[in-house]
Amino acid sequence: MKTIVFFTLTFLFFSTSLLSQVGCTDPLASNYSSVAVTNNGSCIYPDATVSPQSSINLSPVIDETSGLIEWNNNLLTHNDDTDTNIYELNKTDGSIIQNYPLNSIQNIDWEEIAQDADYIYIGDFGNNSSGNRTNLKIYRIAKNSISTSPQIDAINFSYSNQLDFSAQAANNTDFDCEAFVVTSSGILLFTKQWISNNTSVYLLPKTPGTYIAVLSETINVSGLITGATSKENLNLIALSGYTSSLQPFVFLLYDYIGVDFSTSNKRKINISLPYHQVEGISTTDGLEYYITNESFVNAPFVNNPQKLHQFSLDPYLADYINSLSNESFDNNKKIIVVPNPVGDELFLEYTDSRNQEYQIFDTLGKLITKGITNKNQINVQSLEKGVYFLKLNPSQKVYKILKK
Repeated sequence: MKTIVFFTLTFLFFSTSLLSQVGCTDPLASNYSSVAVTNNGSCIYPDATVSPQSSINLSPVIDETSGLIEWNNNLLTHNDDTDTNIYELNKTDGSIIQNYPLNSIQNIDWEEIAQDADYIYIGDFGNNSSGNRTNLKIYRIAKNSISTSPQIDAINFSYSNQLDFSAQAANNTDFDCEAFVVTSSGILLFTKQWISNNTSVYLLPKTPGTYIAVLSETINVSGLITGATSKENLNLIALSGYTSSLQPFVFLLYDYIGVDFSTSNKRKINISLPYHQVEGISTTDGLEYYITNESFVNAPFVNNPQKLHQFSLDPYLADYINSLSNESFDNNKKIIVVPNPVGDELFLEYTDSRNQEYQIFDTLGKLITKGITNKNQINVQSLEKGVYFLKLNPSQKVYKILKK
């Protein structure tokens, strides 16, 4: 079973009274609470704008660049219509290094590209023309075959709450999608909602087949989401998008549990690229980002060709990411708590094999159970579904866990 790393929440001290405090736990937020331990998703942030460190024109061959991922220290992108090639880009100058033809499949409306360790995924799910496509799919390409004879299969889906498939006017549906990420457990779709200007999160398996995409939650982003990139080990997702006036932005989701964003930090940061239709976004470390924009012309006032931009979110995420490295136990031995969410057994992965005392608290600070680990395991079968805090001694570290 693949597992997801749990990162510690490091506090100056820990007590039952502290656990009873819920609120905003992000020091960068306007309403940060220094006594809050449980993040409830209430953080409010001041307006912020980031400027690109570089902007490079891209080849006219990819004037409809629509997705972006990291690839062998370079980038991969694609067009959103007809063209069935994936293009490898040089990060430094934006030049096309090579292309990978996928001749056995169609490009009806490719809107996003994502990856895991073994596969590249391409989302052929653009649905803004009439909002009634019944052939939405995500292609899956084996990485080890892409440069020779691509092995391709498909994940077909429909939305669990789309009941009306009558044709709509162009750009008049909430069942369009241009963004998704692939996690260790499945796929998360982030819709582009032309009517509500929100994004809904849908869950999908990442194995070939035909599925109903299950609605998980809806997030108010006040814009149109066009791309996504994820750092699963950091519990961080960055969405790209733009407003109706083509003001680009990045929408950050971080400090969440599993695939539940209801208590996560949510921060929108504008990008100083007016009238740029940003489409793809990628990152290697959660701090430095690349985005691409399609060619956009609105004569005689606007003529923005397709470009690759680089910018940093270090001022907004460095403290959060650095805090996740404080996972030490006795002589700086790291502890990893898996899996997340947890079923019946919780496992502690670390180099020291001795048993430890533990306590488990609910979000109100009530002690639920305590004991001593047994071969680095804790049985949590008796816990009801919900969020809990695990405290280990003697490290005094606290871990937020989700019981499923």
